[in-house]
Amino acid sequence: MATARRAHPQIIQGGMGVAVSGWRLARAVAGRGQLGVVSGTALDAVLARRLQLGDPGGHMRRALAAFPVPEAAAYVLDRYFVEGGVAPGARMRAMARLRTDRGESAELLTVLGNFVEVWLAKEGHDGPVGVNYLAKIQLATAPALFGAILAGVDHVLVGAGIPGQIPALASALARAEPVTTLVDVEGDDEPLPYTFDPERVILGQLPSRATPLRRPDVLAIVSLPVLASYLVRDPATRPDGFVIETHRAGGHSAPPRGKLVLDGAGEPVYGPRDHPDLAKVAALGIPFWLAGGAAHPERLAAARALGAVGVQLGSVFALCEESGLRDDLRTELRTRARAGTLRVRNDPRASPTAFPFKVAELPGTLSEEAVRAARRPVCDLGYLRTPARSASGALVYRCAAEPIAAYVRKGGDAVDTGGRVCLCNGLLATVGLGQRRPGGAVEPPVVTIGQDLGFLDDISPDGRPYTAAQVIDWMSGVPAQPTASV
Repeated sequence: MATARRAHPQIIQGGMGVAVSGWRLARAVAGRGQLGVVSGTALDAVLARRLQLGDPGGHMRRALAAFPVPEAAAYVLDRYFVEGGVAPGARMRAMARLRTDRGESAELLTVLGNFVEVWLAKEGHDGPVGVNYLAKIQLATAPALFGAILAGVDHVLVGAGIPGQIPALASALARAEPVTTLVDVEGDDEPLPYTFDPERVILGQLPSRATPLRRPDVLAIVSLPVLASYLVRDPATRPDGFVIETHRAGGHSAPPRGKLVLDGAGEPVYGPRDHPDLAKVAALGIPFWLAGGAAHPERLAAARALGAVGVQLGSVFALCEESGLRDDLRTELRTRARAGTLRVRNDPRASPTAFPFKVAELPGTLSEEAVRAARRPVCDLGYLRTPARSASGALVYRCAAEPIAAYVRKGGDAVDTGGRVCLCNGLLATVGLGQRRPGGAVEPPVVTIGQDLGFLDDISPDGRPYTAAQVIDWMSGVPAQPTASV
């Protein structure tokens, strides 16, 4: 299916964390003609918890009213919306988890969560909007992508794994066809087929359309040309573009090639083999963008001189006023970074995905050993669970950050749990959507950001807050305007 083409944006706003790259940030960027991107991770939980907190401003309900199947939207509203919000300290309602079978309720909420976030990001302008997914979260990909396509998403970006299935999925889902994804199962020689049928999940009431849904462009996030070359060989896996992301980027990054070596601080050591040969990428003849420490006008110019369309920026947008980070955390990050007291550690153990993960060391967050020790281990979200085959042959779902006894009972090795952090609960807490626990406790946050924050001296030399529009103007060479007090 052909995609309506427009000029490629020079700047892609990265799809960060859980709701850090939310609809407000993506809309602000897209409204300026650059690619605004929402994070597609855990949007079912984001929708459900915003509804339970009373949906201030009515944004969730406004987007749900635009969903093409009113009965499906009504089901979610009836289940999760609480007028005025749940009582202080009250636990928010649990959600069904995605499974390879009997997962229709979770699929529906995933569809709606992605529809809502993309619809709001696209509201009121005609700029390009994308959604970012983690290939590691395999069960969510099809229902999440379908929800985004229903909302008219323009681009889908996929990293943290090999996104070979995404181009074909995007084409089939734009036709509202059933799709089958292959899910890796630890202990099995072959992947497990998982079928998502849009008609079945949306209660069989998806309206017919005079024109088909638009297929979004697929941008594969990769670290090295070898994976890019592999993906372009087959039309079924060939993306429409690449984001070449180095280990300097925030969030998850690719591990070093070869045997893992740690430095004195316990961080992975990267060498010459981990630096992409951009001449090889350019030779593939597909548009590409550079990511990782790219937040400076000179780096944009350098990327374009090397054949890139432009750059993808994360941290500089994560610290702007429209990002979904809690205000106190955003202010603390900026203050410490400017004072030179912020340490961001590339932790090889924190994430259950086995990808190194950048963790900002901030008081009261899961970066502190005392905070991790005080948290009661619980796995009630499960986005990073891995399907596995137990000794009895049953299909189980386990995560190295879940309670150790449960992980071992499902066939996992206790050694794998050392140093792991519950990113699912921690990242939701980072955007103010943390679960409430017995005794008045609230899940502590975990903050991820890039290690190169030198842009703050340029974008905000007086230390004041700044906006997404100021980032775009700065990167584009537009003279800075006086900053109003916020």
